[in-house]
Amino acid sequence: MSGVERLGEQLERIERVRKSRRGRFYLRDDFITMSHGSGGKATHNLVEGVFATAFSNPVLDRMDDSALLQLSGARLAFTTDSYVVRPLFFPGGDIGRLAVHGTVNDLAVAGAVPLYLSVGVVLEEGFAVAELRRIVESMKSAAEEAAVSIVTGDTKVVERGKADGVYINTAGIGLVRPDASVSAGNARPKDQILISGRIAEHGVAIMMARNDLDLETQVESDTGPVHELAAALIDRLGSDVRTLKDPTRGGVATALNEIALQSQVGLVIDEQRVPIRPDVRGACELLGIDPLHMANEGKLLAVVAAGRGDNALDALRGHPLGLDAAIIGEVRTEPEGLVASRTAVGGERILDMLVGDALPRIC
Repeated sequence: MSGVERLGEQLERIERVRKSRRGRFYLRDDFITMSHGSGGKATHNLVEGVFATAFSNPVLDRMDDSALLQLSGARLAFTTDSYVVRPLFFPGGDIGRLAVHGTVNDLAVAGAVPLYLSVGVVLEEGFAVAELRRIVESMKSAAEEAAVSIVTGDTKVVERGKADGVYINTAGIGLVRPDASVSAGNARPKDQILISGRIAEHGVAIMMARNDLDLETQVESDTGPVHELAAALIDRLGSDVRTLKDPTRGGVATALNEIALQSQVGLVIDEQRVPIRPDVRGACELLGIDPLHMANEGKLLAVVAAGRGDNALDALRGHPLGLDAAIIGEVRTEPEGLVASRTAVGGERILDMLVGDALPRIC
């Protein structure tokens, strides 16, 4: 297939996605609520109802975790994200480490080699310099771990009580691998779905730290870079890696729904195959939250071509961060745009995006 034909096919797919979205996400609210930051339906309503329609163009309309740009024959991935997590320091990480990993991971799931980051910091008057140094050192360490350079940035200060200490924005640029062709719109019937490890640990760690819960267990955030996991999959499977996602806000459930909607397919997973620590499951039950809606910050969700699941599993398990990887489901034709979950008792339930504001300010 020529480059022109490939571009035409891509534009046709974008238009189909546009049509499938119309009427599905609609902002009916008159005011912003905390639900709009949870990563679930309210967030999608906000993005689709305000930003996506206003800024619509072929690059943005892909609605992947990174924008893909063509420049002098090279494909670049470009992404940005802001971090307002509360508390700033939590078991397993802090806002600085999270900011670097989050942007690195958005580039990685675009099939790119992460290269450069920018850092914008909004500081509140009265914030302790010692804590700022601690956050900056954490960002430095995380950037070195991911082999990226922080090359530009900005700093602003606002009045006391206006910024909850510190907010951070990071943007990143990466070089898309020539053998990578991944998008949330690429899933096809009979493809297989994998997760790189145990889910819900970041969300539980934040909720426990925020609410000072004593659950007689120590859960740490899984925040970490997934670029080597993504590279291992593409090295092994090449273009048979259809889709890569990092299931952050809204968790695995939201990431799966985004894939189903953009690919116009049905997805089904087996809940018993999804790896999760017993104490994390217990904490989710206590909090009244489905672990599939809990945020992750160091996990990779992948859709690979039919029959390649075992190869993908070997590639993931060959890396220390993928030892608990599992095949959790498959893609099917119907019901288009929906995700089903097989329960432990043998039934199926519709696995929708998160509704409500159970998980605001999780990243």
